Amino acid sequence: MPVQPYLFFEGRCEEAIEFYRAALGAEVSMLLRYKDSPDPLPPGMIPAGGETKVMHASFRIGDTEVMASDGRCSGKPAFQGFALSVSAANEAEADRLFAGLSEGGQVQMPLGKTFFSPRFGMVADRFGVSWMVIVPA
Repeated sequence: MPVQPYLFFEGRCEEAIEFYRAALGAEVSMLLRYKDSPDPLPPGMIPAGGETKVMHASFRIGDTEVMASDGRCSGKPAFQGFALSVSAANEAEADRLFAGLSEGGQVQMPLGKTFFSPRFGMVADRFGVSWMVIVPA
């Protein structure tokens, strides 16, 4: 039984997907906009002008399927209480992934050697999603 992350970007989903394409090589497998829903949306579900926002998307990062949406397009994403962890094959890959995720974000723990990994670091990306990059020991 797989458990998949589902991220709500509150109006910045498409921007986030493009960021993850560049930073992590994400590949989009599906993207559905609110305007493409076969059923009418409940009144007040999204603000006026939100019809072109992402209702549901699915993309792969490595072997993991990540799902995402603009949610209710509130403009206030809140990513708290969790982090996504990405395992790099080697130190050079960890450096590349960490640099990509750090662009416009905030480093929480610089990438470096730890007692449990030759390379580990933590960063909140420009959308506020926390990431841990690790090279397994």
